[in-house]
Amino acid sequence: MILTLLLLLWLLGFALFWRVPVCRPGAKPARAQTISVIIPARDEEHNIGRLLQSIRSGGAAPIEVLVVDDGSGDRTAEVARQSGAVVVDPGTPPEGWRGKTWACQQGARAAKGSVLLFLDADTWVLPDGLARMAGEFERRGLAVLSLGPYHETERVYEQASSIFNLTTFMGIGAFGILDSVERPGGLFGPCLLVDREAYWRAGGHEKVRGEILEHMSLAPILIKAGASAACLGGRGVVHTRMYPDGLKSLVEGWTKAFATGAAKTSRLRLLLIVGWIFGSLFSVLDLALGPWIGWTASGYGLVYLAFAFQWVLFLGRVGRFSFGTSLLFPLPLLFFFAVFSRSALLRVSGGRVVWKGRSIASGG
Repeated sequence: MILTLLLLLWLLGFALFWRVPVCRPGAKPARAQTISVIIPARDEEHNIGRLLQSIRSGGAAPIEVLVVDDGSGDRTAEVARQSGAVVVDPGTPPEGWRGKTWACQQGARAAKGSVLLFLDADTWVLPDGLARMAGEFERRGLAVLSLGPYHETERVYEQASSIFNLTTFMGIGAFGILDSVERPGGLFGPCLLVDREAYWRAGGHEKVRGEILEHMSLAPILIKAGASAACLGGRGVVHTRMYPDGLKSLVEGWTKAFATGAAKTSRLRLLLIVGWIFGSLFSVLDLALGPWIGWTASGYGLVYLAFAFQWVLFLGRVGRFSFGTSLLFPLPLLFFFAVFSRSALLRVSGGRVVWKGRSIASGG
């Protein structure tokens, strides 16, 4: 009975995360020259230069690149100007606005292009990546295209983001066996390509002005306004390295939003994701308790290895994570529960986290 349940939960993982299509290469798209790139940035002097340089090698020249300096206390604006970008000063966010949503809105107001590409400052575009994005946008006849950036890692602690990346992709609702990439339940915040008319028809970022995870709330608003949307993986097109400043920034970064993300995921999908996570954990318990419940060593050992193999497949779709992370998947799972519990407690209690010099209510 236990073995059957674990097998079902293992199969559930594939049902939730069957495939992650990416933008296909092709001829240079006609609309690439009408793109305005908008980069909301706060204290990003160490990232912004890399992103701006990568855009120049993206295979298509946008009409302009706007860096919206969200009250940075470092050299973000100076580096952006030196790299050839136009720097926009959005001013102080009005009451009820988040810094990022206000920066995105003001960047969209200043933009000239008929297509808006919002990129987070810690992303970068791979060679021909911009052309591939614009080409996929055209081929599918979309008004909205969002990519989940491929997560690059360098230091050991960054492996802890593995489970957060997996559950984010699962929660979008575009990559399961019964899902369609063109009927997503949410969008990826770091990379969003949207038709200008569709953006303003839906009300822009003003509709999600107070949201931490503005991209999750923006998806149904755009779709309700008649915009055709799709979510794809970013591998080979747009990559990111999250929280390179240390474990503390990683914890604070995931804490500020993850309970909110769970709350915005459909209850059924959330329940299925939790089921798969517990299946992974129970495979560990059975590895330890197998002899006590009469399993042969080969039986309960294979259950654990089956989940580890699944982690290898899944993590390869979302980022550059080590084989050891997949083999020792219980460790990132325990870290996940600790951070998620902290985020949930702060959300319930109205507690706050400090992120880039701002005090933010977790989930508020």
